[in-house]
Amino acid sequence: MSRVKSDSPTAVTDVHTGSKMQRVIYVTYLIAVLDITWMFLQFSITPYLAKKLGFDTLWIGYLQTMVGVVQLLGGPIFGRFADLFGARAAMCLSCAASVVYYGLLAIADSPLMLFIHKLPAVLMHGLPGAQMVVTDLTEPDKRADALGKLGLCFGIGMVAGSTLGGTLSTRYGGTFAACVAAGGSFISFLLVWTFIPKHTKIQAPQDNTDKKSNVKSVFDLGEITRLMKFPGVAKTFTVKIISGLPSGIFQVMFSVIAMNFFQLAPEQNGYLMAYFGIVSMVIQGGVIGRLTSKYSENSLLLLSIGMSSLVGLAQVFMANVFQFCFIVLPMMFSLSVFNVITDSMLTKTVPSSDTGTMLGLCASVQSLLRTIGPTIGGFLYHNYGVASFGFIQFVVNMVVFVFMLRNMVNSKDEHRE
Repeated sequence: MSRVKSDSPTAVTDVHTGSKMQRVIYVTYLIAVLDITWMFLQFSITPYLAKKLGFDTLWIGYLQTMVGVVQLLGGPIFGRFADLFGARAAMCLSCAASVVYYGLLAIADSPLMLFIHKLPAVLMHGLPGAQMVVTDLTEPDKRADALGKLGLCFGIGMVAGSTLGGTLSTRYGGTFAACVAAGGSFISFLLVWTFIPKHTKIQAPQDNTDKKSNVKSVFDLGEITRLMKFPGVAKTFTVKIISGLPSGIFQVMFSVIAMNFFQLAPEQNGYLMAYFGIVSMVIQGGVIGRLTSKYSENSLLLLSIGMSSLVGLAQVFMANVFQFCFIVLPMMFSLSVFNVITDSMLTKTVPSSDTGTMLGLCASVQSLLRTIGPTIGGFLYHNYGVASFGFIQFVVNMVVFVFMLRNMVNSKDEHRE
């Protein structure tokens, strides 16, 4: 009887009432924290396991590229799946894939197995899944703040996962740490199944006939790419890709930079990642919400791009990890504001029935950066050193900043006329 109620249109509407809606959002935040925790725990294992198995910087780049490729392919389909069958089904699928992913990492004892364990990443989209739930349950004018709170969850997970991963891998080995991540992902699965309602969108669920007719449309590229035709989507996506590429290259190469340039041990790397998380928590939990309530999203986007350019300039002259710790402050601010604002802007430009697909496409942008980033980053690192990452970030973001500023000025002049 309870199952029938949960699938009824009345129950779907009831999800959006007061305390029940808040409970779902809070549980979603908890699930996001756990998902990010296991992800960063894994980041403390993989580079050192790869090095132990004989991988050089180039092959580590290939490994990261593979993750980017499979998630690039899976992101839009995952989002479309969530729009058709509900966020709960999509998040359960992601958690199940995470259990397999970390389980395979625990038994990886050869280069081939290390590559094979990356395959389940095609379905691992825990944070986009959480974004889908939060987007469905919040009003458009409060969406940026709500998505920023997910960024706070990201920071908490980064701190917990980096610290836990470094400690467990140092004291008990990478296999044990990977098993902990697999068990934690199973707990996340149980939380999703128990607390996330089957439907979170403010609309009546489809009947069985509709579901059968829509099964094939999960893989319909036309349905996915049509979102690019909505006003402003293509422009924002272009900015998201071009401006995000330099920082994305630096992020995917950071494990190599920490290991070779900064000469950090696994536990020290874990502490540095925890520092990232603390900074991210402060910015996304206490700063972004206040900024979005006072300034327009276009102004904040312009600010984040300009600051990212200055961060790149600072990285050019960076010589040690202590200097980098100071650069992290504006770097995390620009990244946090940029990601939250672009995601918020893009979800507002499409109907509520397509927000999952749009967030899947947003996730694919990050996957695209991880796909091409290692190849470009490996080439730059080998030939020009760490300073080249900062130089490219400075130039690219400065060009985008000038272009956007010019467009804003022109649009204001046209409005006055």
